[in-house]
Amino acid sequence: MSVSAVSLSRLLRCSLSSVGWSARCACMRDPTMPGVRWNSTRLDADGSGRPATWDSFGIWDNRIEEPILLPPSIRYGTPIPQISLSKVGCASHIGRRRDNEDRFQVNKLMHNVLYFALFDGHGGPQAADFCHKHMEQHIRDCLEVETDLQAVLSKAFLQVDAALAAELQMYGNASLMMVGTTATVALLRDGIELVVASVGDSRALLCRKGKARKLTDDHTPERKDEKHRIRQSGGLVTWNSVGQANVNGRLAMTRSIGDFDLKKSGVIAEPETTLTLLQHAHDSFLVLTTDGINFSMTNQEICDIINQCHDPTEAANVIAEQALQYGSEDNSTVIVVPFGAWGKHQNAEYTYDMSRNFASIGRWS
Repeated sequence: MSVSAVSLSRLLRCSLSSVGWSARCACMRDPTMPGVRWNSTRLDADGSGRPATWDSFGIWDNRIEEPILLPPSIRYGTPIPQISLSKVGCASHIGRRRDNEDRFQVNKLMHNVLYFALFDGHGGPQAADFCHKHMEQHIRDCLEVETDLQAVLSKAFLQVDAALAAELQMYGNASLMMVGTTATVALLRDGIELVVASVGDSRALLCRKGKARKLTDDHTPERKDEKHRIRQSGGLVTWNSVGQANVNGRLAMTRSIGDFDLKKSGVIAEPETTLTLLQHAHDSFLVLTTDGINFSMTNQEICDIINQCHDPTEAANVIAEQALQYGSEDNSTVIVVPFGAWGKHQNAEYTYDMSRNFASIGRWS
């Protein structure tokens, strides 16, 4: 149920102080609302109608300053900070591979919808390149006729997969039917409604109260439900010499965009989606990672390392570098999106262990 501006003012004056807002406040009377006193700097300090910037981004950290989004804050009854793309951290390292087949993208699709995407190609960069070029536009087109973000992403994934098939078939090259890519895409609407869709084994994590919360599940033949679909479709699940499950002895994932030679074996492009309402008092960041990172660090390790970093750009680079130090040989790509509690858990109990650098190399030797 939405609340009035008066209720929001009381919320800003009372509730936020109880959860630790540290912004320096100057109580000023808003001339447009007689009798209401705001426990913040004037919301349109320069007379432009734009909200003034709080001392701290969200709640805890004065290193990132962002304004409060008034309409959604009133609608949801809680202060919602603006998420600026300039504050998002991204990094992509080639690792020990000859080419980097990872692609990533960050953009604003509408005035209230942000777009974050990772694509980890295999068999060549063609599928990841195609998604990098066309996924955003397909989502834009779907947003014009659909308001359900989960439905938007599901439709866009399938449309991109069909469009990629049509383009590759034009070349008449059978080897191109074996290229594919993971896809993990997040849409953030009004700074609070977070929807994530994924195929493959790239991941999305939310750091809430300092703990890693999975927003995606890897699509591998080891999952009982995925294995069942592959076998029901006539596909085979086999294991290689290191115990990794594969579809028809070739692909280590059961969902992807591309891989058209395996469509009849149950490999699909339909994503699994999740919807999360952010709690900016507790949510520190969203992080998207490719398997070059996921296979060398646990979800909680990723969150703990990011929590020690000064800003999202530093965090993204540290995570990508750390994966390499831990022995990852694959491309490593990461996107870090800061939320209201950025910096709150920077003193989490995490100790960097230099000895692990050397011990972990054995995983990849």
